[in-house]
Amino acid sequence: MKFVAFERAKQGTGASRRLRNTGRTPGIVYGGTVEPQLVELDHNALWHALKKEAFHSSILEMEVNGKSNKVLLRDVQMHPFKPLVLHIDFQRVDANTKLHMKVPFHFSGDENSPAVKTDGCIANHVLTEIEVLCLPSDLPEFIAVDLSGLKKGASLHLSDIKLPKGVTAVTHGKSNPVVVSVVMVAGADAAEAAPAAEGAAAGAPAAGKAAAPAAKTPAAKAPAKK
Repeated sequence: MKFVAFERAKQGTGASRRLRNTGRTPGIVYGGTVEPQLVELDHNALWHALKKEAFHSSILEMEVNGKSNKVLLRDVQMHPFKPLVLHIDFQRVDANTKLHMKVPFHFSGDENSPAVKTDGCIANHVLTEIEVLCLPSDLPEFIAVDLSGLKKGASLHLSDIKLPKGVTAVTHGKSNPVVVSVVMVAGADAAEAAPAAEGAAAGAPAAGKAAAPAAKTPAAKAPAKK
């Protein structure tokens, strides 16, 4: 993803405030073997770029003074209540140095899984992203996760997901965390049990009712006296 930035000469609170009043956002580019560079970006273009997932999770191509730089978005400072980007940080990328980056999961296929389609469950996304370690050239924009095999009572762990070549997951505390859990929808068990209960009730005699007594044979009448 490519964007344009401009070299910024002045720094400080007052200079940054004046810059924002002109529709620009102050920023900085650091890392690598060169000194940090002060930059400024068009606020409207930056605002729309920040709405795109790729701007947060992939290698970006930043053009400054006609020179292209490979960078990563590292930090964004937002105004507490206004739709305003106050400051933005980028880090230069070294092609031979592995980097830590959070990559989002893209889930699909859960509506076709036995758990959802047949058993009335839902797929609960416990994790929506994962931190990875890889070279810049191996960094994926996202990791696709197929949920079509989900079954009732089971969970999908990180070890069940095939990561792209050259990518290693970085977990903190848990070596194999749950990514997706299968949750039974409230009332689904009762709905499944109701037809069975009704069938059993229809086949059995009503409880507590005694069998109907046999019809009485009328008593024989005595012969008339002569």
